[in-house]
Amino acid sequence: MLHPKMKYIYCGIDSHKNSHTAVIINCFNEKLGEITFDNKPSKFNNLLLEVKKYTPKKISCVFGMEDIGLYGRQLTAFLLSKNNSVKHINATLTCNERKKYPILNKTDSVDSECLAKILLDNLDTLPNATSIDLNWTLTTLSRRRSHIVKTNVSCKNQLHNNLSQHYPSYRKFFRVFDCNTALAFWKKYPSPSILEGTTAEKLGEFLHIHSSGFFSTDKAKSILECIDKDGDTETLYQERRNLLIEINVSQIEQNKKEISKIDKEVSLILEEMGCTLQTMIGIDDVTAGAIIAETGDIQRFSTAAKFAKFAGISPVTYASGETSKNFANRNGNRVLYRIIHDLAARNISQGRNKDKPVNAIFFEYYQKKIAEGKTKKQALKCVMRRISNIIYGLMKNKTSYVHPKLEKIKP
Repeated sequence: MLHPKMKYIYCGIDSHKNSHTAVIINCFNEKLGEITFDNKPSKFNNLLLEVKKYTPKKISCVFGMEDIGLYGRQLTAFLLSKNNSVKHINATLTCNERKKYPILNKTDSVDSECLAKILLDNLDTLPNATSIDLNWTLTTLSRRRSHIVKTNVSCKNQLHNNLSQHYPSYRKFFRVFDCNTALAFWKKYPSPSILEGTTAEKLGEFLHIHSSGFFSTDKAKSILECIDKDGDTETLYQERRNLLIEINVSQIEQNKKEISKIDKEVSLILEEMGCTLQTMIGIDDVTAGAIIAETGDIQRFSTAAKFAKFAGISPVTYASGETSKNFANRNGNRVLYRIIHDLAARNISQGRNKDKPVNAIFFEYYQKKIAEGKTKKQALKCVMRRISNIIYGLMKNKTSYVHPKLEKIKP
């Protein structure tokens, strides 16, 4: 009777932008073959033809890949469409396998062979790779949005610095310095010298148009008074400094438009996926998209505990002999950890006036844990674990969150 691992040959694939390298081994760790082929759908069948040379009857091939979401996405989709078994291998495992060699070499061939050996050793524990284009699209959009938001923060900081030189009292002009009206004002009047000869009525008309009637002559008079009190701020090369502000404002406006477009697409994708995360307090479409983007296919987590471990919420145990200690898990997904941390902090907050908690259930649970002797940080981690369990359930079962009735919790 054959051992289960003798029923397969193992193919590790190191994927890159222009080409992929694959190494094939048998269950006895013997190298059978190697192939390098272009990263083009028309060349993917070459891999299957090469594998077929070393596949006897009643033996099948299992493939292992690190990258299934970027350069290896199309190949993963191709292999799955041909009913092949594809496993997703963590890059850390490849790095550890490479270090076992007496001489440390890093080539495409070595990496592919390491992947094949990991397949052989960990066949039963490696997660199955999935190719879900909708998830991949959502992940790409979500990460693109995150990048634009970070870029926009940098643009706003630059605009703050430039405006402080031209308009020392600029914060008094508008309540939100990057609202549409404010951006239109900074773009047309990047420095007080451009405003020379402009009456309060003319400026009021400009503000009235760009604020959809919210601002008028009164706001224009207030701005002109602040400028008059600030004094002369004109410097050398003023025109070039004005250009910097105009470019900065244009970039912020473009970023806001792109973020708005992405948000609409994310909402449509979440609706198509039947996502119910938004039914929970504190989770909007953007947050739901980010959670799914970082989690991937929720079906690869068989329990809520494994999901919490992936997010870095559940502790790591270090035990030796009679000594056993738990430590914070620093190896989890830090982006997902931060999202759940912010959700927990938001849910236990008491609002601006500290008279009513955002989520009374979690607030009471948080207070209960503190009464039990836990620190605030430990109590918050307990709330995070509960939220993690809820998120797992919502994603796994596609059910809506039902806010439970608050019962008195005994101290």
